[in-house]
Parts: sequence; C-alpha cells; structure tokens
Amino acid sequence: MSIDPIALARDLINCRSITPATGAVFEVLERALQPFGFEVHRLVSGEAPDGPVENLVALRGSGSPHLGFAGHLDVVPPGEGWSGDPFDARIVDGRLIGRGANDMKSAVAAFAAAASRVEQQAGTVSLLITGDEEGPATFGTPKIIEWLEERSIRPDMIVIGEPTSEAALGDTVKIGRRGSVNMWIEVPGTQGHVAYPHRADNPVPRLARIVAALDALHLDDGSEAFPPSNLEFTDIACPPGATNLIPANASARLNIRFNNLQRGADLVRMVEEVVGSEAPGATVRALISGEAFLTPPGPIYDIVVDAIRAETGVEPKLSTSGGTSDGRFLTALCPVVDFGLPNATMHKVDESVAVADIEKLANIYERVIRSAQA
Repeated sequence: MSIDPIALARDLINCRSITPATGAVFEVLERALQPFGFEVHRLVSGEAPDGPVENLVALRGSGSPHLGFAGHLDVVPPGEGWSGDPFDARIVDGRLIGRGANDMKSAVAAFAAAASRVEQQAGTVSLLITGDEEGPATFGTPKIIEWLEERSIRPDMIVIGEPTSEAALGDTVKIGRRGSVNMWIEVPGTQGHVAYPHRADNPVPRLARIVAALDALHLDDGSEAFPPSNLEFTDIACPPGATNLIPANASARLNIRFNNLQRGADLVRMVEEVVGSEAPGATVRALISGEAFLTPPGPIYDIVVDAIRAETGVEPKLSTSGGTSDGRFLTALCPVVDFGLPNATMHKVDESVAVADIEKLANIYERVIRSAQA
C-alpha cells in the first residue's frame, strides 16, 4: 500500500515547524518513508541564533543513476487573520489550507507518495530535506551537502519541489535562480542641536547621497536566460529623537538580486566604493545568500518536462524568474531544477493548494522517478 499524499501533507502541516524546524515534522516524514525501504538519517546541527536546525536525508538503493529530491519542512510564521488554525490542516472547497500547504509540505508529501509507488529497480532515490530554508540556511542544506560529501554520495540530478508553477500546475520549471546579496550601510555622525549645526555632524545628507548614487547605477541589461539585475533599498533609518536633534548616525539596507553576469563579491566591492566616495568613514556589511546559477540543458530537463507533458498536457516554460532556492547550494553537486505546485498563495494568510494538484504532482514525480531509473 502506497503513501496517501493528501494524508501525509495534512500530517506535516499539523506540525508547527516555524523556521528553524526540528522534531515532530521530521518524525512524521521518517515514519512515512521507512516502510518503503528508505534508510533515514536525521541530522541536527548549529546553535542559536541560526540553530539548532534539523535536516533529514533518506536514501534507497545504491549507485547511479541517483535522483535526489530536495525540499524543506520549515515554514514562515503564520501571521494574523487566518480563517482557522494555520497548523490544523483542513480541506475546504477542494483546497488544502494550512501554513506550508503551498510552500512546500505538499510537494514533500507528493514525492514521498511517488517514491512509495515505485519499486527500486536500479540506482538511488534520495530525499534531502532541510529544516532551514526559510531562514538564514546556515545549518540547513549546506550541512546536508557536507554529510553527503563525507560519505562520497553524489546525486546525478536533483529536483527541488519549490512551488514554481504560476497559472496552472506544470506551466513553469525553474532551470536557474538569481543570486541575492543583502547589505547594511552605516553612516556615522555627531549628535547635536539643529540650531547649532557647526557643533554637530549630520550623517543624513551623506546617506542621501549614497542612496541617490546607488539608485542611479545601471547594473546590466540581463542575459539570454536572466532578466536585468536590480538593486532595491529595503530600509532607511536613524535613531529616534526630537525634531530639533541631529542624529548620531544613519543607516540603510539594500538587496541586490543579480543574474549570471554578476558575482556577489564584485557587487559588494562596487557598493563599498560608492559608499567610500560619498561618505568616507561609513561602513558596509554584506551577506551573500547565494550566487546566480543556470542548469545547462541535459537529461534532467527532458525527464521533468516529459513527465509534466504526459501528466497534464501542459508545455512548461523554462524560467529563471522569482526568488532564490536551495538550488544555490545544490548546484555544486549536480544539475538542478525546481518544479512544484502553483505558487499564488505561498507565505500568505490562508495559504492553500488544490487537492487535485497534489495528486497530479505525485503522479508527475512518479513519472520522473521511473524515467530516472530507466
């Protein structure tokens, strides 16, 4: 008897696994996989503030071809305004509602169900599941990769179950992702009274010049596979004070989503040069979340596209749009594509997915597993 993807998705949603996730949600998945020949390894690493994080590696079979499925069981906080308990999954009008239904517990359940239907004829099938994709990912997928490399285990191809579809299941497959870098700019000054500016040093005008200079930059025109890179300011601040007080410092935060024409370190140096020119003494702190990557055409394209076409009749678009995924790490192992459910409700109040789409996704993943073993 195979796994019911709807029942498993509900059980996973019912676990309150706000990032970073540990414990019960992994127990649910482990119990589901073990009867179907998977050797399950649960790995906990890291300390606060970015940990502890639990990851799960489930392996069945040995050698090549090795098809990996990657995903996450952590979720973002639910927020206010839900029509019911966000961690009590329910089906209303044919839709499964709950935090993580769309991003991405239903896809994990669909792949587990697909694997339970397929006898392991050759090679390896694995699930590489992290509890920290929605957070800093310090102890998430990178630790899974370390664990695999220590044991000389290397997938030949990986499907990531992020919700990539747009208008309908199967219409979009992500074959690459943009890179992302966050930067924090701090401009020091000297606090003082606005009526005596010569006794103070106002950092706000210098920060304004930095913002204007960076906003005027033209990063690139995009590439054949990617849209243009974009720099966006996400915060401008100075310490709260009276209306007649010159602040002691001012700060800004920005994010750059960049294509494969750029590298994160080069973008950091560019910002540092602008900041140094406009405000000597100001500092820049940067966190590169991941580099842009593009999976070249190969077997993983054909396997996934053929499975979608056969199950849905949809001709998927191969895209690099949207946010990043843990493909930024996994691409170091092998070719990677992202494919999963329609993504309209991810991270929203009353996040949901059509029950019929979960069933179809499990069928697609089953086709992918069978093709990878052929």
